[in-house]
Amino acid sequence: MSRTPLSTATSLLAAALVLAACDRPADAPAPSGSGSESQANVVDIDAADFAAHVRALSSDEFAGRAPGSIGEEKTVAYLTAEFERLGLQPGNKGSYLQTVPMVETTADASTVLTLQVDGEPRELQFGSDMVINTRTGQAQVEIDDSQLVFVGYGVNAPELGWNDYAGVDVEGKTVVMFVNDPGFHTEDAELFEGQRMTYYGRWTYKYEEAARQGAAAAIIIHDTEGASYGWDVVKNSWSGPQFDLPAGDDPNPRLPAQGWITGDVARSLMSDLGHDLDELYTAANQRGFEAIPLDATLSLDLASTTSQKTSPNLVAILPGTKRADEAIVYMGHWDHIGQHEGEGDTIYNGAIDNATGIAGILEIAEAFVNQEPAPERSVVFLAVTLEESGLLGSQYYVANPSVPLEQTVAVINLDALPVIGPARDMTVVGFGSSQLEDILKQTTDAQGRVLKAEATPESGFYFRSDHFNFAKAGVPALYAKGGDDLIEGGMDAGQRAQSDYRDNRYHQPADEFDPDWNFEGVIQDLEALYGVGRELAGNEQWPTWYEGNPFLAAQQQLRGSAAE
Repeated sequence: MSRTPLSTATSLLAAALVLAACDRPADAPAPSGSGSESQANVVDIDAADFAAHVRALSSDEFAGRAPGSIGEEKTVAYLTAEFERLGLQPGNKGSYLQTVPMVETTADASTVLTLQVDGEPRELQFGSDMVINTRTGQAQVEIDDSQLVFVGYGVNAPELGWNDYAGVDVEGKTVVMFVNDPGFHTEDAELFEGQRMTYYGRWTYKYEEAARQGAAAAIIIHDTEGASYGWDVVKNSWSGPQFDLPAGDDPNPRLPAQGWITGDVARSLMSDLGHDLDELYTAANQRGFEAIPLDATLSLDLASTTSQKTSPNLVAILPGTKRADEAIVYMGHWDHIGQHEGEGDTIYNGAIDNATGIAGILEIAEAFVNQEPAPERSVVFLAVTLEESGLLGSQYYVANPSVPLEQTVAVINLDALPVIGPARDMTVVGFGSSQLEDILKQTTDAQGRVLKAEATPESGFYFRSDHFNFAKAGVPALYAKGGDDLIEGGMDAGQRAQSDYRDNRYHQPADEFDPDWNFEGVIQDLEALYGVGRELAGNEQWPTWYEGNPFLAAQQQLRGSAAE
């Protein structure tokens, strides 16, 4: 990677800003200085190097990078070699590897879920009608004649005055619910956050709440708009090996069985039970909604192959020169779905998701290694496993951090970076969260770009990537990447490109490296994100969540413990 000094840089942050692919407009505001006593030299982020990393990590040789597979072995070897080449120190007790314990469970794909409706059995087939699994680690789970109860959105939010479980006992029963939040399907801005998904809308929350309520099983009704992805994504993600932390390493409650059914199956089922699915959507969005016991039962004989395994996070550290006990974390997940049996292309290469993020971490790491002056705070480079299995690798790291969370200044997450060309904007997922956005804005201002919220806040992407475990613990977390308003083609071209990825490549074998990608925009994004970390690594600032953010209290508690 070439490194070019820039003698005209006036501060650490200004140095990073000049890296931008777009020249800074003459009337753009000057960035604030970092407080560095010496001028910094700028290091570039190289598109060819970035592309080479993505090509390698998403090649067929890496077999889709599934945890516990040959793809894991190759990924670990690749990242270890890169960390060593860069001269980064091992970040976990003398090792780059942090062993994450996991339980691998593979449900029998011939499993049939049987619903008894009006005395007649209805068999749902795995993959085409439903998906089902268990997180108990048990090889055999049997559920006999468990009554179905429709619980709306399956939300219990006392601070919002909402409880879909009020007045109903679901102990030993099977709860059926919609995905997303109350307010979404009826576009009611007065409920929850309207079209913007909250954590209550995530399927992970819904299963946890069902378990807290004592249910035997929980079934989510799929719809593409509410989930923000089609049934094929559900089917692909829930087929084959599934991974969990051992129960002893996970404080969250677990269900004996959990799964999804298609919207068509749900509509037919509800019709046979005398209910109209559209009317149920309307009812579930009303305050005071009451759960509806259904005249149907569920039976399931779920056989699974289980095994105890491990999969590693990889942690590397560039120690700070003055405040080495304080750290900025750059993170992304290295894992993907792996490979399925069948005909045709069966490898889920995961080029965008998330070879791009790992390549970005390596490029940013090299920039930090070569910058002058060296960072005063430490910089941690964290590649986590088991993101595709419920953010498990990051959950484990947050419980066992290399740098204490109270000394972790910020987390910057790189996940599924667009490679669609330079844009006039940059997307901040979870826009309006923390002061990290103020620092990012300085870098994008100098690039002649603007910050925007994600186009589909109803998708809940802020809760669907690894930074979220840090956020819940209180650490300010930034999740930002390329925008939609492309220099060539504007919003129309950008949205078409994003939709094409979501509809045709996301969690599908078609997520493959393309040498014809336009890397100019993603390099600009990496330069901006590097600028944020560079600013924080060169000063004593402790960014906070904005007032009113639900994670502010957790950060205050963290920082309070650091002061004691």
